[in-house]
Amino acid sequence: MALYVCPTPIGNLKDITIRVILVLRNADIVAAEDTRKTRILFNKYSIKTKLVSFHSYSPEGKSEFLLRELKNGKNVALVTDAGTPGISDPGYKLIKSAIDLGIHIEVLPGPTAFVTALLLSGFPPAHFAFYGFLPRKKGKRVKIIKSFEDFPGPVIFYESPFRVKTFLENVIEAMGKERKVAIAREITKIHEEVLRGTAEELLEKLGDSQLKGEVVIVLSPKDF
Repeated sequence: MALYVCPTPIGNLKDITIRVILVLRNADIVAAEDTRKTRILFNKYSIKTKLVSFHSYSPEGKSEFLLRELKNGKNVALVTDAGTPGISDPGYKLIKSAIDLGIHIEVLPGPTAFVTALLLSGFPPAHFAFYGFLPRKKGKRVKIIKSFEDFPGPVIFYESPFRVKTFLENVIEAMGKERKVAIAREITKIHEEVLRGTAEELLEKLGDSQLKGEVVIVLSPKDF
């Protein structure tokens, strides 16, 4: 028995390893954040394994069911909507519970959006911090961004496309208008785009337009 943590493509469905495909085909159960999105991947690679939903709003009993199946000798694969499970999604709780119960865990290598965005930013990648999603309240957002003001490397955030301009305003308040920013959206997809400039320049560039798709934002080191 084992819990397999399986990264899936962050956009382009071809960005999946042979090993992940084999694990998904041979597992007894695949726990997916959104079964509709995972079904698209399954159809492309002729995967017939039983799918069950496992997301932030799943009842506690769903986690208990998966752990019980693991203890009964079943192999369970965990996938998220895109990328590596456990990074800014509910997969971490299942992973931690399995570890606490002594269940064997295998984490397969694969796509992660924040690493791709970091390299697309052009900022020095030797030392970086990944935060994920900020809270929605302005005061908390500004305080968190401010805490990275003197961090010696890039800082990476996930953000809703509807809050990108708010994020840039928060950066200006916390770090000043000259802090350099890279906004990567729709990574690996047909409409992949990277916007680079100071927080002020990007805010002006966006104007009244509305970004679409998945967004990752990278802040430069202070003296870059």
